[in-house]
Amino acid sequence: MANELTEHQQGLVSLVQGNELGDIIKPLIREIHLFDSYVAGTTHLDDRSVLDEIKEGDMLSLRREDNKFDSNAILILSEDGRKLGYVPEKDNIIFARLMDAGKLLKAKISDITKKGSFTQISVGIYLVDL
Repeated sequence: MANELTEHQQGLVSLVQGNELGDIIKPLIREIHLFDSYVAGTTHLDDRSVLDEIKEGDMLSLRREDNKFDSNAILILSEDGRKLGYVPEKDNIIFARLMDAGKLLKAKISDITKKGSFTQISVGIYLVDL
């Protein structure tokens, strides 16, 4: 994942990741498993090649998106920042509230199943806590 500040600052953890201070406090960072879900919208990707490059165990970034169809939309991005899809709308309200309050959330791929031309990506969603 890109260790850089983004327009939507994700609190203290995002400030120190990728820096010397981040290496010092890394043992103090906990990832708390919150929920199991899947990546929605994979059939609508402009660049489907990302689906061939991901693997089980990959950590994914979550980023809030200003979306006219879903006010709680959360993008799911690969380690290199490419769009994989979204947290399903039925699951995203609590995670959106946490992120809007400055909490850092990540996802981890738990399973990838190919069903013809469809790729189902199962993920765990984690709260990154100090």
